[in-house]
Formats: sequence, C-alpha cells, structure tokens
Amino acid sequence: QARLMESGGGLVQPGGSLRVACAGAASPFYFNSYTTSWYRQAIGKQREWVASITPGGGTTYAASVTGRFTISRENAVYLQMNDLKPEDTAVYSCYAENTAGSSYWGQGTQVTVSS
Repeated sequence: QARLMESGGGLVQPGGSLRVACAGAASPFYFNSYTTSWYRQAIGKQREWVASITPGGGTTYAASVTGRFTISRENAVYLQMNDLKPEDTAVYSCYAENTAGSSYWGQGTQVTVSS
C-alpha cells in the first residue's frame, strides 16, 4: 500500500494552470523530514524529474519547467503548474526520501494538456 497519494490532476487547455498535491495516503506524513520530489512520465517516455523541495525548504527545478512550475510544502507538497503546454501531459508522481534511507512513491495522477 502506497504511503503517499497524489490528487488534483485533470484536463486543462494549453496556457492554463493546475495544482497537484501529494499527501499521506492513510495517515499523516511528515514531509518536513523528507526531500520530496515530483516526477512525471509521459506515454512511451522515461520517467523525468520535475522538481524537488528539501527539508530546509530549498527548491530545484528541471529546466523544462523553470519559471512555470512552483513546488511548495505545507501539510502536503504541492506543484503549481502555470502556462501548461501539451508536452507537460504525463502521469505526475511524488517521491519522498530521507537521510535514513526511507523512501516512498505515490501512485500518480494524470495531467492532460489539450485543447
């Protein structure tokens, strides 16, 4: 059973915005202790790293999403996606890992950008 659960995916037109969230699946998850990342995988392509946020709040982004996507953390980890393009269409999954070697994946949420 996955420890993490994504939500917020859907269909959006090019240029639109969407926010996806990653939260504990069955119980609270303490994201403050984990580096949490968003990955995406489009049909027929390899999984691609999108963005990460460290326990200290530092953020990094793939070049393809810099300036358009923002990762943030409260009780969940969010990915705000603006100016979406058809090439952003993918299943978006969150991944959390800590320095003790524990790591968890969510099951993913579909984001489709199409007119």
